[in-house]
Amino acid sequence: MSPPIPTALVAITKQGSAHAAHLAQQLPQAQLFIASRFADSPPLASFGPRLHRLEGAIGAAVGQLFQRYQRIAFFVSLGAVVRLIAPHLRSKEQDPGVVVIDDAGRFVIPLLSGHLGGANAFAAAIAQLLGATAVITTASDVGGTIAVDLLGRELGWRLEAPKINVTRVAAHLVNQEPVAFIQEAGARNWWRRPTPLPANIVCFERFEAVDLHRFSALLWVTQRPIEEALWQRLAERLVVYRPPLGQQ
Repeated sequence: MSPPIPTALVAITKQGSAHAAHLAQQLPQAQLFIASRFADSPPLASFGPRLHRLEGAIGAAVGQLFQRYQRIAFFVSLGAVVRLIAPHLRSKEQDPGVVVIDDAGRFVIPLLSGHLGGANAFAAAIAQLLGATAVITTASDVGGTIAVDLLGRELGWRLEAPKINVTRVAAHLVNQEPVAFIQEAGARNWWRRPTPLPANIVCFERFEAVDLHRFSALLWVTQRPIEEALWQRLAERLVVYRPPLGQQ
């Protein structure tokens, strides 16, 4: 079983605090950060050490939240959250997944680190718990295609490629250009969406079977060593995944 993800729920209005409390009842790992004036209202008072009072301006707490929590849900306006988190942004590899929920609890918007920080999945989970609508804008999710930076993560696959390759290959995928998926190793149940694999992705079992001139990009799941000359030859078209040894 995976360890619980450090999660913070932040609210500064009466209605937002009520929604946060409802959500916290269903997320036992979550900590509540509530404006002090609403912290004593039921059922918030019953959360004990999980409840933290926000005294003064919320901005003073954001830096600590970014350091301590991997997922943060703000029941605060989108524009305000943008301004609050801007001074604390580092990189998508380091930033937590940030989600914004409107005060009425109708819409859940992943704002930061949708993929690597898990904000998209977190937003979908919150929306289901609140009976709300998740507003997902990440192109790979909207288009129902492979998320290059997440592929195989739950299976223990390690991504191997320069960042520019990941960006370029992701663009080829969302633009529905021909992409070769070559799987020589690793578990076969990597496609987790309920929809079929997009038609622009063609699967192969060996690298040698791929006509490199036909494809804009290649996703290669393998244990083979890849020579620098091949990386150079394929320029920014190649992303490699290394599954655990012996995985079937």
